[in-house]
Amino acid sequence: MVKPLVSAMNAWTCIVVSVFAIVILSVIGALFKTNSHTMMGSKEDPSDGGAVAGAVFGAVFIYIGFFVFCGFQALLHMREARRGAIALS
Repeated sequence: MVKPLVSAMNAWTCIVVSVFAIVILSVIGALFKTNSHTMMGSKEDPSDGGAVAGAVFGAVFIYIGFFVFCGFQALLHMREARRGAIALS
């Protein structure tokens, strides 16, 4: 039997933060990928929006990994709660 590694509260917090990060970073990455004037309009901005978009989408994949891991942890906690396990924390 697999036991959760993190508490239920930490798992659900991680899920919420991951969802927000995935959405926000996806929008930012899409803006860089399309060389949007919003992101590429000043002299201090990077010259290659595609390279920046690649880095941002890399962070999105990391947050997808967090989401999957924390979702699995939350499911383990829900399964234990249905069985009537007593939580000591």
